[in-house]
Amino acid sequence: MRPAFKNYIGVMDSGLGGISVLQEMTRELPNERYVFFGDSAHAPYGEKSVETVQQLTLSIAEKMAAEGVKAIVIACNTATSAAAGLLRKTFDMPIIGIEPALKPAATSADSHRVLVMATPVTLSLKKYHDLWEKYAGYADCASQPCPGLARRIEQGNLDAPDVIEMLTRFLGPYRGKIDSLVLGCTHYPFVKKQIRQVLGDGVKLYDGGRGTARELRRVLASRHVLRRPEDGPGGVVFKSSIDTPEEIQLYKMFYHMNLEE
Repeated sequence: MRPAFKNYIGVMDSGLGGISVLQEMTRELPNERYVFFGDSAHAPYGEKSVETVQQLTLSIAEKMAAEGVKAIVIACNTATSAAAGLLRKTFDMPIIGIEPALKPAATSADSHRVLVMATPVTLSLKKYHDLWEKYAGYADCASQPCPGLARRIEQGNLDAPDVIEMLTRFLGPYRGKIDSLVLGCTHYPFVKKQIRQVLGDGVKLYDGGRGTARELRRVLASRHVLRRPEDGPGGVVFKSSIDTPEEIQLYKMFYHMNLEE
């Protein structure tokens, strides 16, 4: 298939969660051209084996590389943890990953009790354990696996009662007991409003999207490949392993969703 853009930034995720990172990137670098690929046919990665996640991620990256991308962003915490190292050994272009924002949460002067919510696989991998060893000592930290949550967010209709019920099951026991929450999956920023309904408005929410966007700018600038306004307009093209108009429309709806701050 002919690529939508030349020298674009490829953004991949296990589904539509990485669109929350894409939002940050298009705000940070509006002149760039992006192709977002969501592997919704195999979502969520957070409940698959490491080997399966590596195979799926590598397959997507190979297709992007064949189209001549200038950088790949793995907008998925699980895929970053499981496959970023493999991709960096395989390809010459920059590979930018994302990780749970434990560092800014734990080291903030306002953070004393921090909870990390993430997929079971993200919490089980060495990359997360290394992050935990490095920063968890700065505050009273805990981790909460949230099996099924990313899959549910993929379905849309986020104000439905079952979303609140699921979040209450995972987060309800922490109400009044934490001051900071790390959203350790790129799907989770889409339910910030619902999370606040469960935990209250006093909890500060952290996710890795903004830091990933800034790292992308830094890497592209270091290679002198940032697009300038005079290079023409930027843009976004959405693709999915569920190749239907309805799925692409769902992606576009999430992209235009106003995330709660």
